[in-house]
Amino acid sequence: MSTSTRSTNDLRADDIREVRTPRRSGGVGGVASWVDDRTGAAKGLRYMMGKVFPDHWSFMLGEVAMYSMIICLITGVFLTMWFVPSAGHVEYDGSYVPLKGIHMSEAYRSTLNISFDVRGGLLIRQIHHWAALLFVVAIVCHMFRVFFTGAFRKPREINWVIGSLLAMLALVEGFAGYSLPDDLLSGTGLRAAQGFMLTIPVIGSYFVYFLFGGTFPGEAIIPRLFAAHVLLLPAIMVGLLAAHLVLVMVHKHTQYPGPGRTNDNVVGYPLMPVYTAKAGGFFFIVFGIIALISSLFTINAIWNYGPYEPTQVTAGSQPDWYMGFADGALRLMPGQTEVSFGGFTFTYGILIGSLLLLPLVYTLLGAYPFFERWITGDQREHHLLQRPRNAPTRTAIGMAAISAYTVLWAAAGNDLIATHLHLSINDITHTFQVAFFVLPIIAFITTKRICIALQRRDRELVLHGRETGQIIRTAEGRFYEQHQDLDPYTRWTLVQHERDTPLELGPATDAHGIPRPGTTSDKRRARLSRWFFQDDVPAVTPAELAAAHHDGAGHEAIEASPDATETSGATRH
Repeated sequence: MSTSTRSTNDLRADDIREVRTPRRSGGVGGVASWVDDRTGAAKGLRYMMGKVFPDHWSFMLGEVAMYSMIICLITGVFLTMWFVPSAGHVEYDGSYVPLKGIHMSEAYRSTLNISFDVRGGLLIRQIHHWAALLFVVAIVCHMFRVFFTGAFRKPREINWVIGSLLAMLALVEGFAGYSLPDDLLSGTGLRAAQGFMLTIPVIGSYFVYFLFGGTFPGEAIIPRLFAAHVLLLPAIMVGLLAAHLVLVMVHKHTQYPGPGRTNDNVVGYPLMPVYTAKAGGFFFIVFGIIALISSLFTINAIWNYGPYEPTQVTAGSQPDWYMGFADGALRLMPGQTEVSFGGFTFTYGILIGSLLLLPLVYTLLGAYPFFERWITGDQREHHLLQRPRNAPTRTAIGMAAISAYTVLWAAAGNDLIATHLHLSINDITHTFQVAFFVLPIIAFITTKRICIALQRRDRELVLHGRETGQIIRTAEGRFYEQHQDLDPYTRWTLVQHERDTPLELGPATDAHGIPRPGTTSDKRRARLSRWFFQDDVPAVTPAELAAAHHDGAGHEAIEASPDATETSGATRH
């Protein structure tokens, strides 16, 4: 046996060598390639840039909220550079002559200096305040849109909870920022908040002493509010907003029903470049409008109130609109809310109206998607939005809640209503107390009947078309009005929704005659389900539409048949 040896170079002599072209090392492309080689971010970035977003004006409400928050962050950085978060007493010697020589806190003096001595400071202050108000308005309107269109349904329940937390934190953040200048108006609100905290059973006085660093007003509350306003709360809110946007990308954006739009696709524009360009332009529009409003309309003119003094109260002081409902609830609470136990007196009326109402409202708000899913038994994923008229009970619940909030908000100004209209404040208060319970019921019934009437109108419109006003005479001498059929695109929107049916109860016992567990709760759930769905008007089925086109009265016979409901519930257009 003979062996032969070959060198390493001979072993690879026939291999085809891969010719590698060096990547471009200069410019933006070079930097991007360098980052991608080390992080692998190009794949995820490419996925995000190709993400499709639908186009509708109501979707801009969420964008307005996000842009307003960004504007608050930008202007807040500017204000932080000149604001002094201290309650130390100083004598004012700035440009505002009416307050020269007045003793005040360093926080109030620095706010005056920002307003009168820092170039552009007053404009930035006003932009910051107007943007904060617009942020709360936009987030509330955005939640209205999500609620009334059913965008909170599976798989977006977590995003709804995040939005509820953001809305609640926006109120707390606004109150903290509103209290920082230490003027007489904001100090009055802070004094009221201190009184609310004292009503906490057992630990109220200790909690106030800890928060204010001693007796009111103390010198620790302003630095602590400042830390919460510029660090703690913004960090939490930015984190929640980032999670909110990530979930929007993961779940894909909801869209309104229409031809070609299903639960499995999204019809719209890609994030890059169309949607990004539109969003960037819309940001500057929002910024420009806020700057215009801030230039023309004064808000929170603290120099008119003067520095805070615990012995003084601003006449006619009112909270910001978004905190008005809590103040109104406090004013409407009856006086018989004191309980004596063990020699101690507990006043829970103030506690309920001032401290418990805010978390209670947003807890109920965040829990609603799970409550509705439990009632309806709907475990499907939904990516198509509902028209509010096609969910009449939910729409009625929303309007009842809005009416209750409106009553509380209006009750916060019962004193001003009494003085301006020369009415009895007791009569006004009693009227609001009755309206708080009666008006939501009226709003619920009225809204639900309107939604059902609109459903019936849509049904008649699909079956008979639009009235033209033209009278036709047949050869037999009959007269009828000519109707114009809807085009397929318009008809699709009116008939695409599914018929939701109430839950059906199973047998009370199993095959062996043993009572099935949970029967009582199932009965309660079935009753709620019937209450939620029983009045809904079903969409027109293809059979009904064909009958109506063939014979003007043919659909009535189909509707009268016992199988009509089952057909409409099982058919999806």
